[in-house]
Amino acid sequence: MGLLLLVSDFLIPVTVLGIVVYGCLHQVNIYEVFLEGAEEGLKTVLEILPTLIGLITAVEVVRAGGLLDILVALIRPVTEAVGFPAELAPLSMVRLISSSAATGLLTDLFQTYGPDSYLGRVASVMMSCTETVFYTMSLYFLSVGIHRTRWTLPCALFANAVGMMAAVWLVGLVF
Repeated sequence: MGLLLLVSDFLIPVTVLGIVVYGCLHQVNIYEVFLEGAEEGLKTVLEILPTLIGLITAVEVVRAGGLLDILVALIRPVTEAVGFPAELAPLSMVRLISSSAATGLLTDLFQTYGPDSYLGRVASVMMSCTETVFYTMSLYFLSVGIHRTRWTLPCALFANAVGMMAAVWLVGLVF
């Protein structure tokens, strides 16, 4: 464990040093290339900012307006039939859109059931096994100009469902 911590402490500085040494060896103006990359990054942020604001607003409207509770009530019979805890349904739906909103729901779950409870553990593993599909797709596809997503959304939703069920199975297996 000590070796892993030592390696992780030096990983980023060694990577940055390696990039600088590589640039020097190939006679690249490192500072100029860095500034070009930073400028391009800021342009990308400005392009995707309206999408991010829209997603954050939508999540808060759904959460504050009670629509999330209605959706959970509608899917509760299905979640219970497949062995998925219905209390985690709001987290699983919000996680598709916003990681920060999902973290807020996770904190609420911890306060209600405790972080070491079955639901707390499943929720923690689920947060690690799933992705913010809609956020990620809108962010990356918009930044590179992709408009036709084809099979990306169905496959990502399927992968998230597998991740959620894996979280339930793994926590049940280990604890």
